[in-house]
Amino acid sequence: MKKGWLFSGLASLLIAAGTGGASWYVMERVPQEMDGAPLLAAAPASKAAAAKTQSQKQEQAPKNATLKEIINETQKKVVMIQLEDGSLGSGFLYNEKGDIITNAHVVEGARKVKVKTADARTLDGEVIGAGTDTDVAVVRVPELAGETPLNMAEKEGEVGDEVLALGSPLGLQNTVTTGIISGTGRDLTIDPYVYSNLYQISAPIAPGNSGGPLVDAKTGSVLGINSAKVTEENSIGFSIPVAEMIDTARGWSKNPGADLPELVSTEGTDAGDYGWSAADDAEYLVTAYYNSLSAKDYVTAYSFLGSSWQAGTDYNGFRDGYLNTGDILVNSISSEQNGDEIKVVLHITAEEFKQSGTVYTDYKLTYRVGYENGMLKIISGKGEKLS
Repeated sequence: MKKGWLFSGLASLLIAAGTGGASWYVMERVPQEMDGAPLLAAAPASKAAAAKTQSQKQEQAPKNATLKEIINETQKKVVMIQLEDGSLGSGFLYNEKGDIITNAHVVEGARKVKVKTADARTLDGEVIGAGTDTDVAVVRVPELAGETPLNMAEKEGEVGDEVLALGSPLGLQNTVTTGIISGTGRDLTIDPYVYSNLYQISAPIAPGNSGGPLVDAKTGSVLGINSAKVTEENSIGFSIPVAEMIDTARGWSKNPGADLPELVSTEGTDAGDYGWSAADDAEYLVTAYYNSLSAKDYVTAYSFLGSSWQAGTDYNGFRDGYLNTGDILVNSISSEQNGDEIKVVLHITAEEFKQSGTVYTDYKLTYRVGYENGMLKIISGKGEKLS
């Protein structure tokens, strides 16, 4: 199965910096298909644990949460945005109306987009506001209305604050990188956008991170939107602070479509036109299932199971079966589609806590994945311990 990369070629929006020969780039949305090796790399993390359905909402990470818990909860509200031409960007849920904040350059030239959630739902989105000189946009996704959004930071970040940069590049949705705020008050102009009072960050970001959130690593609150970078031997990223864009975003949410620039409307609602295959989604869902288990988010993991599996295993019994399991590493994964169902085969290494101590055991798992009421679910599975 062909996989996409995290990375794009050089962005088309460029100006020369005043010193050192550095070049400044808007974090261009990623084309779906690319030839050759990647040019710019963000340190990839495992595909993230998935979001709840509307009937299974969960609050933000608890106070004094661990880093893993903060990442797990935050990733559920980060989405991949794709245009009809196949280009990709990121966004995050910021209110209970189902509104997604992203960069204006991610949705440039579009009214209608596809939004892929962390639990592999592909939903219709509509651009309800976008800046012409401010690189911020809002996409409304009616099916996300009522879901708990990410918290917006109440105070500005400071130099030295530990941060997470999240995004949804093709093939590695919900990639996470870590770093610090390494500077504040940075101003850039990258035609046609003017950026003011930016955060400078050390967390690696790549073009697929466009529109994704910059998150406080201690609280899980959104500090800004990852938007631009300077390309040198050591890349430096920049994020638009929440304070610089939240009033604009709220204005668009209150009066959707009242302040839209001239955009080219894109038609077509077939998810197949947007480059996501059911097999890709099935692999992602199974990987997300195991990352949920690693994060001890048993509610999310259980929600991935089909109705027949849940009928034979109640939640308490399911959870109890994993209480002595720690981190689970997915070593490899492949899939094969047969009609409406997909067979997913993966090899994992599980950390297991036994009376004799901690052991690491390799398993081969085979799952049947299919749709129930329009939602992708793990229908059944079997596994074997490898010697």
